[in-house]
Amino acid sequence: MIPAAFDYKVAESAEHAVQLLGEYGDESKLLAGGHSLIPMMKFRLATPTVLIDVGRLSDMRYIRRDNGHISIGAMTRHEQLENSDVLAEACPMLKHVASLVGDPSVRHRGTLGGTMAHADAASDLPAAVLALGGTIVAAGPNGTREIAASDFFSGYFESVLAADEMITEIKVPADTGGWSYQKFNRRAQDWAIVGVAVADGGSGVSLVNMGSTPLRAEAVESALRGGASAADASLMAADGTSPPEDHNADAEYRTHLAKALTARALAEAGAS
Repeated sequence: MIPAAFDYKVAESAEHAVQLLGEYGDESKLLAGGHSLIPMMKFRLATPTVLIDVGRLSDMRYIRRDNGHISIGAMTRHEQLENSDVLAEACPMLKHVASLVGDPSVRHRGTLGGTMAHADAASDLPAAVLALGGTIVAAGPNGTREIAASDFFSGYFESVLAADEMITEIKVPADTGGWSYQKFNRRAQDWAIVGVAVADGGSGVSLVNMGSTPLRAEAVESALRGGASAADASLMAADGTSPPEDHNADAEYRTHLAKALTARALAEAGAS
């Protein structure tokens, strides 16, 4: 498949990218690693008339510890997360989850900001950021704003980002408690049929591919706060979800997987 015709612009800075987004509006798309956008363009699921290349903004490629949290530049690649000493010490779940994304070619091009903006319910890293209680920093013509990950995803491949905004940074807490990421798939490089991320000993629990967006397993979190055992809480993993049906699994099987994987994740994270 060949994408529809488009113009190509190179952003020289985040400010320049925002300017270009404002100029070309809804007809434009940001291009970072391209592993999600380009396939969608080939299948005509996305037909931007202008691509704005932000992949060369190296000043947005960093991982640093700042006052109790980790700040990660939007252009930071998955392989940098996977090999980060900072994350190994202060947020090992994010490091581990990054190592499970796709294959090496994907991890060497894909970016955390691009993954968050793509807002795919089947992606690993958005669910991890959600479970960790992360924050997305977005820049627009009126300055920057911070958006809680729990408020960021709005629908199927949709977020609350405005058409003239771009993600510049992702923040996650440092030194959280026990964690786990359980992913069920057919092959190592595949999307998760279902995944479960648990952070801070069960304070944050999120689900992969159990609805149109990455989801917090609020029923599980509430049950744990109320004193339920991890085994009992895991039985509520699918509450309030709308699991998709496709060639990999029907809704009933995904519901079963969500409960089983949540039980494993809670046990590994040390939830009582």
